[in-house]
Amino acid sequence: MPTRTARTAWNGTLQEGSGRVELASSGAGAFDVSFPRRTADEAEGVTSPEELIAAAHSSCFSMAFAGEVANAGGTPGRTDVRADVTVRPAAGGGLEISKIALTVVGEATGIDADAYRAAAEAAKAGCPVSKALAGVSEVTLDVTFNG
Repeated sequence: MPTRTARTAWNGTLQEGSGRVELASSGAGAFDVSFPRRTADEAEGVTSPEELIAAAHSSCFSMAFAGEVANAGGTPGRTDVRADVTVRPAAGGGLEISKIALTVVGEATGIDADAYRAAAEAAKAGCPVSKALAGVSEVTLDVTFNG
């Protein structure tokens, strides 16, 4: 299996410095990062590790979920997955990811709402990013089945 690479070039102090994270394996993009923007209410066009984790989690979950719906005998239709990653000050200093909220809204044929929810729970437990984030104290899942 392949290894994927991202790299960040950082210049300056934590509070006054800034960086640029590059999705090096794919060449899909490069994005500015800044600690003050990371902890501000508005990102103002600058990404953060938490937003990148949210992107990784929502995309990984989406793939795992499509597989779980198929394993349950269904055919997945359009599915929208949102991952909200919350960061807060950690008890011993620094920051910690305190919560991840996954929201799934979608449709599938050949299964009912209970099987759809079960597929979502299985995807939440089984996707590699979910496993990597197992140390997060609260990971919630909200599922809306539209038939």
